[in-house]
Parts: sequence; C-alpha cells; structure tokens
Amino acid sequence: MKQKKNFRRKPKKQLQGLQVEVYDNNVEKAMRTLKRKVKDSNLFIDLREKEYYEKPSKVRREKRNLAKLRNQYQVQKEKENH
Repeated sequence: MKQKKNFRRKPKKQLQGLQVEVYDNNVEKAMRTLKRKVKDSNLFIDLREKEYYEKPSKVRREKRNLAKLRNQYQVQKEKENH
C-alpha cells in the first residue's frame, strides 16, 4: 500500500517563546492560536503590572483589601444560601 503524506507534520525543533507555525497559509487560525497562547501565559497582565513601579507597602495593602473583599462576598453568598 502507498503511504499517505502527512502535510501537517510537527516541527522538528522546539519553538522558543510564544511562536506559532502557519500551515497552508492559514493565518487566521495561527492568529487565534497565538492569541490563546498569549492569554494563557498572562503576558499582558504581567506587562501591565510591571509598567510602573509600585511600592511594596502599596502591593501588600491592595492584596489585603482584595482578601477582605473576597471574604465579604463569601459571607454575603453564605447568608443568601441559608
């Protein structure tokens, strides 16, 4: 039997960083894949956080305030369920 050619063969070398191979000139599919990789890696969130310097005390204060807010929502949700 004649063996079928595999046109969608995986690349032989590992890609460094966030890169996407384009198969059959399908740029739209490659763009969707790249956007999903960037979103999953939280790259833009990290860049936004590192855009400006924040004092460590401010970072701790924000974390504490977010924890208080989460706790308030949880208590409110428990009250509604009972």
